[in-house]
Amino acid sequence: MSAADKDERKANRRGAARLAAVQALYQMDIAGTGLNDILAEFERHRLGNEVDGSQYLPAESAFFRDIVSGTVREQRKLDPLIDAALNEGWPLKRIEALLRAVLRAGAYELDQKPDIPVRVVISEYVDVANAFVDREETGMVNAVLDMLARKLRGGELKPVAG
Repeated sequence: MSAADKDERKANRRGAARLAAVQALYQMDIAGTGLNDILAEFERHRLGNEVDGSQYLPAESAFFRDIVSGTVREQRKLDPLIDAALNEGWPLKRIEALLRAVLRAGAYELDQKPDIPVRVVISEYVDVANAFVDREETGMVNAVLDMLARKLRGGELKPVAG
């Protein structure tokens, strides 16, 4: 197996971990499921398994755990940052629960994972959002994560022309 094949497999496993993490965060938000319960459920029954006729891709389990637990741990810090990036009059609590999960997970990676390039984080979470919502909402995810990236890791991004 070539190095490129290994990199692609790792990227796919991380993408699957991000998708599963957003689903876990969503379920925690909607059902009030606790962190340990959600991690156990996903690792035991979902990651790499078939659930309700949908095949879950193999995911990088440690990365999944880190995103979910880290997002929960850092939520008090991340939510005000996301609120500030949203249009005035649309606080995070008014955003649909699935999009909240996408924005929180993306904000967590932007804030806590400097080893992952900004453009990768934004692109991955736009793709995750795209699996669930329409183009207008994925555009909002892109815009909010881009604003957060400029605030948290501005040195990685080119200035906006204007």
